[in-house]
Amino acid sequence: MPPLTDSLDFGPRLQVAAYSCAGAGAATLPENQDNLLLIDAGGRAVFLREQRAQSQQVADWPAGHMRVAVLDGMGGHGNGRQAAEAVVQGLLRMPACATLEELSARLDALHEDLQARVAADADEAGAKRPGTTLTLLELRPDQAPLLYHVGDSRLYEITPREATVLTVDHVPATTFAMHGMLGEQEWWQQVHGEHRPHISQAFILGNAISDPQVLAGPLYALDENNLPPFLRHLGDRRALSVRGDALYLLASDGFWACSRPDRWVARWPALLGALPAPAAIDALFSCFLASPPAGLHIDNLTAIALRFGTPNIDETALPGGALRRV
Repeated sequence: MPPLTDSLDFGPRLQVAAYSCAGAGAATLPENQDNLLLIDAGGRAVFLREQRAQSQQVADWPAGHMRVAVLDGMGGHGNGRQAAEAVVQGLLRMPACATLEELSARLDALHEDLQARVAADADEAGAKRPGTTLTLLELRPDQAPLLYHVGDSRLYEITPREATVLTVDHVPATTFAMHGMLGEQEWWQQVHGEHRPHISQAFILGNAISDPQVLAGPLYALDENNLPPFLRHLGDRRALSVRGDALYLLASDGFWACSRPDRWVARWPALLGALPAPAAIDALFSCFLASPPAGLHIDNLTAIALRFGTPNIDETALPGGALRRV
């Protein structure tokens, strides 16, 4: 993948690096249905189209505002790559958002618009309706980042001591926990200790949380009003308090689609916690591709790493480099 982020400028106090590929191992998938979006402080954007990195200038983008997102197209529903690409194009057209309310309203409207258009096309073709996850950070100048999350991609905060997940997977186990049918330990085991590929909400497809029999309709925001007590601090749409000593990782679920994902993620503090963002992406992909975790279910791999409050580094001093950036 061409290192197009060399042309992006995230300012002196933010490091950003990213990479995406079809998968790991001999049975790598023939198509990468993941996508990503990076918009820098000057409105220059990098994303994927037909599995290739593209760049463009976003018109009327305010100086210093930035946006990053990871998307995982749902191939099991057909045209997953195209669904993720459609959302990325919508994000490129969507103006910079100054508040959480504006961000939520614009993304909910994009979901409804794409849902109507994509559903009509799928029904006409007799195909299954596609969808995608979306985990997005809106990075406002001198303000807390805003999170908007749909699906089972994740955001992690990683230090040399621990890896902490900052999002809730939209999966059946979470719905059960919301209804008091699973406690904290059971929920954690099903979501973070096992591989369960089912999803209960996706951008474009809609949600199966309000009605488990139907995956459709509007998006269902999980927050302190409907999450169980042990998850209430992890609402889907919120401002984030970020640390200067932590690495933040947005990633698609191919990284934990294995028999014991908790054991693999437990390696991340030592592997990534002390590294600058470009070196962390290099280490994450190099380690995963060279030695995939046991019981791996092959899936696409996409990750964006960020470090806040630190000066940019000289990338020429980093080891390796083939996977350093998009």
